[in-house]
Parts: sequence; C-alpha cells; structure tokens
Amino acid sequence: MEFNLKESIEILERTPSVLEALLKGLSASWIRADEGQGSWSPYVVVGHLIHGEKTDWMVRANIILSQKKNKNFTPYDRFAQLHEDQDRPLKDMLSEFRQLRSSNLGQLKAKDISNEELRSEGTHPELGKVTLQQLISAWVVHDLNHIVQISRVMAKRYDTEVGPWKAYLGILRN
Repeated sequence: MEFNLKESIEILERTPSVLEALLKGLSASWIRADEGQGSWSPYVVVGHLIHGEKTDWMVRANIILSQKKNKNFTPYDRFAQLHEDQDRPLKDMLSEFRQLRSSNLGQLKAKDISNEELRSEGTHPELGKVTLQQLISAWVVHDLNHIVQISRVMAKRYDTEVGPWKAYLGILRN
C-alpha cells in the first residue's frame, strides 16, 4: 500500500479521542495497571505520548523540512515521562495530549507537504538517514502500537479471571 499523508492524518487525529474513550473516568486500578517491573501502565503511555508531541514528531519533521545543512535529530528520551509528576490527573494529561496533537497536526497540514518533500531526509541518532514519509508513517504506527499496548495491559488484568476462555482470547497469549 502506498503512503498517503491525508490518510495518515486521519489516524493521528483520532488518537486523542480513542484514548479518551478508552481511559477517561476509569479507576486507578485500570489506568495504573502494568505487566510487571519495567512495563508501562496506560497512565505512563499517555505521558510518553505527550512527551513525543512536545519533543519528537513535529520537531523532527521541522528539522527535515528546514533549509539547514545539519539535519541531525536530538536523541529522544523514551522514558522522560517517568520523571514527570506521577500524581497528575489523567484527565488533565488527556486534555494536554489532545491540545498538543491538534496543534502539531495544524502545523503539519499548514506545510502543504509535497511528494518531493516527503522524500527529504534527516538523520536519526540510531537509525541513520530517514525520510519525512518514514517519520510520519512511524508516528501513525507508534500511535497504533500504544493503543494496542494499553488494551493488552488492561486485558491482562483479567488474565486468570477469564478461565478457560483464555484459549480464545489472543490478547492474553504472550
């Protein structure tokens, strides 16, 4: 399937609503559940998505589209959210995520990106040369990955409670 910027934005626009529908108003036992030491709860994932909106996707897109000769990305701290206030209400975090995403997508749409610009490159500190198209594609898949992760973590709360139905519930199989 060929990359389509408009269709990519369709997914990126929906992520805040999906997360709000899934998480807003849930008890702490749902939003703080994780899969064990070193894993992320839905709460931590939302913090991670906020950090990405502030420091990753559009920051890197702007580097790629800039006229600067040096198009090196700053390393991204995938764990920065763990150093933030862990008592902040989730509803506030979901609201911030919605606002940041809306702002970032407004900027992305305003750029009226051409097919040639989609092939423009930046340099990722670990992956090397990457194109704007790859960055935006990764942004979309990153959102979908974390939606699946949140769903999996929540489902595993009832891993044993489902009894024999576990055989039919792929989300509970490792």
